[in-house]
Amino acid sequence: MNDSNLRERLVECGQLFHSRGWSVGTSSNYSAVRREDPLEITITVSGKDKGKLDVSDFVVVGQDGSPVQGESQKSSAETMLHVKAVQRLNAKSVLHTHSVWGTLLSDFFHEEDGFEISGYEMLKGLEGIPDHQSSIWVPIFENTQDIPALADEFENYLANHPDRKCYGYLIRRHGLYTWGKDVFSARRHIEVFEFLFEVIARRMMMTNIPSPIRLA
Repeated sequence: MNDSNLRERLVECGQLFHSRGWSVGTSSNYSAVRREDPLEITITVSGKDKGKLDVSDFVVVGQDGSPVQGESQKSSAETMLHVKAVQRLNAKSVLHTHSVWGTLLSDFFHEEDGFEISGYEMLKGLEGIPDHQSSIWVPIFENTQDIPALADEFENYLANHPDRKCYGYLIRRHGLYTWGKDVFSARRHIEVFEFLFEVIARRMMMTNIPSPIRLA
């Protein structure tokens, strides 16, 4: 898929995610690999309304996260999180959302460094999961403005858990990162995760689990 088509698919992601309330305001960022050697990633520029993206609202960055020669726009501050997912997991598209349910769960389970999801039919929407009896672990990392440190933390998590396949992760009080073998797969993973997050959070509410939210 050429760069123009990649941008069109990412624009469609923005429209869908905005309509679902997963990418409101100027939150979220989306990317896709346009070239593997040398690595070039097409990623949303900073500060754009994701419901109104057009194909000009992207910048191409290299493996160090910096814009390639000839690019003048600024990419998302979280660009290196996309680069690490591409480099370590051979992802071809990385998507990031800020949903209500994901944000709540990231806060509730942060002391456990994550939570398990098992037994749901929708898990089969994640690449390689054969049936609903499967389980996955969703790691949670503390929010920080030090993106290189957060990228290193994610990379260290992967290195320390080689037998635990990672389909996505949450940043506390922030949002979800997931990826796929192409834009369509990454988009499907967003939809699966967001469905499961809402189911889990609503189930917790129905069983009267105390809210973790504390006013500052």
